[in-house]
Amino acid sequence: MSYLNVSSGAVVSELPGEAKAGFIRRTYGHLAAAIAIFAMLETQLISMGWGEQAMALLATSKWSWLIVLAAFMGVGVLADKWAHNGASRELQYAGLGIYIVAQAIIFLPLIYMAQNFAPGAIQNAGLITIALVAGITLTVFTTRKDFSFIGPALSIGGLVAMGFIIAGIAFGFQLGLYFSAVMILFAGGCVLYSTSNVLHSYREDQHVAASLALFSSIALLFWYILQFLMAFGDD
Repeated sequence: MSYLNVSSGAVVSELPGEAKAGFIRRTYGHLAAAIAIFAMLETQLISMGWGEQAMALLATSKWSWLIVLAAFMGVGVLADKWAHNGASRELQYAGLGIYIVAQAIIFLPLIYMAQNFAPGAIQNAGLITIALVAGITLTVFTTRKDFSFIGPALSIGGLVAMGFIIAGIAFGFQLGLYFSAVMILFAGGCVLYSTSNVLHSYREDQHVAASLALFSSIALLFWYILQFLMAFGDD
């Protein structure tokens, strides 16, 4: 999908080199800031004991995690809508901000378990995520290929994955190592799609929305790499 640049009437991929480079710098600068804020916020919440409290809350009912997921998805939709708001820069940043907070909260149980039962898993997952994102980014920026055609497949895959997650919660079975492995491939596809869109699908003034999409995809990849490492260690 292509968005017109309101000021010039040209799609971003057709902008002059300096304008295109400026958009990419702003997008990845905001992405780096989002990741740094997420890491600091997560560290602070864990140090305050919120990770243990989150685990206790989820243990109250098998439906607790489903409620948390539903709330997270709702926040995600709202954040994306705000981030795409072309009339208000403040609303764009508010969308990115609430999404960072939502990610920090939903990661709490996983980070808490990793810290206490899988020493080194967080660091290893972070390194693997960085390596994969760097490889995907290099591929997209060197080939300049438009991967937007994988969008429908990712949408279907996301619905199927959510179905498995809901079934696992409802019937009390663990999705396990193989599900995490499949989801790593899915999340890698999301990173590929989001990275491709940076070059092919945003207006020049949509760097906040582009950074949110990248942050969301990278967080998903890190989540399942960490789960995979933890499940692999258990096995």
